Amino acid sequence: LEFDLLAECPRVKHGVFLRKGGYSEGEYSSLNLGFSTGDCSEKVGKNHEKIKGALKLSKLVWATQCHGDAIAHVSSRTVVGEERCDALTTEEPELGLVIKHADCQAAIMYDPVQHAISCVHSGWRGSVDNIYAKTVAYMKKHYHSKPENILVGVSPSLGPQSAEFIHYKKELPESFWEFQVKPHYFDFWAISRWQLEQCGILPHHIEIAGMDTVTAEEHCFSYRRDKQHSGRHGTVVQLMK
Repeated sequence: LEFDLLAECPRVKHGVFLRKGGYSEGEYSSLNLGFSTGDCSEKVGKNHEKIKGALKLSKLVWATQCHGDAIAHVSSRTVVGEERCDALTTEEPELGLVIKHADCQAAIMYDPVQHAISCVHSGWRGSVDNIYAKTVAYMKKHYHSKPENILVGVSPSLGPQSAEFIHYKKELPESFWEFQVKPHYFDFWAISRWQLEQCGILPHHIEIAGMDTVTAEEHCFSYRRDKQHSGRHGTVVQLMK
């Protein structure tokens, strides 16, 4: 999957890789990128090589994601998996930043003026922590990005008809409650758009895939649907020289 907003930018490569076209078998069929899911590590490794080949990338970099709001700068010296964070960001070319996800959102942020990127993992805890706003603030501080220049693409993820939170009054802030579409179900796509606009991203610079990972079983992994036997998608972005 590609975002129209980013496909028009010649100096960035990107893609959201869903579940088809890989080497994994059975419940992890077939393009599973999660080494910690119980899948065969050799096949997961071959899946990584396949997405590198698809985008013609020389290096993939990912973090140990922990459903928090930590942000890490990535360089050519970064050790894969060493950072414990949920957002990767860089201004260096030829580094493929990867977020692995099932029902959680993965967002690509690209500043075509300062030529900087971020790749962000946001589950419901990330939304509560507003990791999107914190990543935009990081780009402003470190790359002198202006929010009105940043383009954002948000991956397939948990949709409004699948995002059930029975204990939402304990888990979600009151500012989220207005996004309840029916009792106990919440529109996190709308929440993300609201958070991005609140920190200065222009409405027409936000593209949300709008694909519910729970119901799109043919194309998507889903932890809510399949529990511990769910694979992981990969959202990837890289700057060109």
